[in-house]
Amino acid sequence: MILVGPLAAGKSTLGALVAERLGHPFVDIDDIAWSYCAEVGWSLDRLLERDKAVGWAAAEREWEPARVHAVERTVAEHPEAVIALGAGYTSFTTPDYAEQVRRALAPIPDVVHLVPSPDPARSVVVLRERAVASRGKDWIIDGQDWIARWVADPLAAEVAAATVFTDGISPEQSAEQLVQLRECLLAELAA
Repeated sequence: MILVGPLAAGKSTLGALVAERLGHPFVDIDDIAWSYCAEVGWSLDRLLERDKAVGWAAAEREWEPARVHAVERTVAEHPEAVIALGAGYTSFTTPDYAEQVRRALAPIPDVVHLVPSPDPARSVVVLRERAVASRGKDWIIDGQDWIARWVADPLAAEVAAATVFTDGISPEQSAEQLVQLRECLLAELAA
C-alpha cells in the first residue's frame, strides 16, 4: 500500500498503523529519500543552498528529478512495504516528471490518497493546524501557500485507486478503514 497526499494528511501515522496491522514493513520516503537523491547529485544541503539562492519555489522545481528518482527507487526496493510518500513526491511543475511518477505507481493497486475533507478549503485549514501543531510551521513560504498548493495539485488523487477522508476520525479508525479498503482493492484486482 502506498499513501499519498498533502503535508500533515496522516500518511506517516496511518502508514505505520496499517503496516503493523498487516504485518508488513513501513517505509516513510522522507526517512530514506536523501540516499536516493544523492545518487542523482542532490543533498539536503544543496536544496537549502538553492533555496537561499533562488527561493523555495525555484529550488523545489530544480529538485523535481531527484524526487522522481526517489519515488522510483523506493517503490522498486520496498515492494512488500506500506509506503508513505511525502507531499512533494506527488507534486511536480514539470508534466514529464509527474508522468514518470504515474508510471512508477501504476502497477500498485492499493495507492490511497489521504486528505482531511472533500472540501479543499476545509482540508487546507485542518492541514495547516496540524502542520503548525506538529512542525511549528504554517508552510506559507515566500508568499506561496504550499499546503493549498498540495491540496489543489491533482496528481495524488490521479495516481490513487481511492481517497480516504480523515477529518474527525481517529488514526485507529482511519487505519482500520485503510486495511478494509486494501482488502477490497486487492479483491477487485483478483476478480
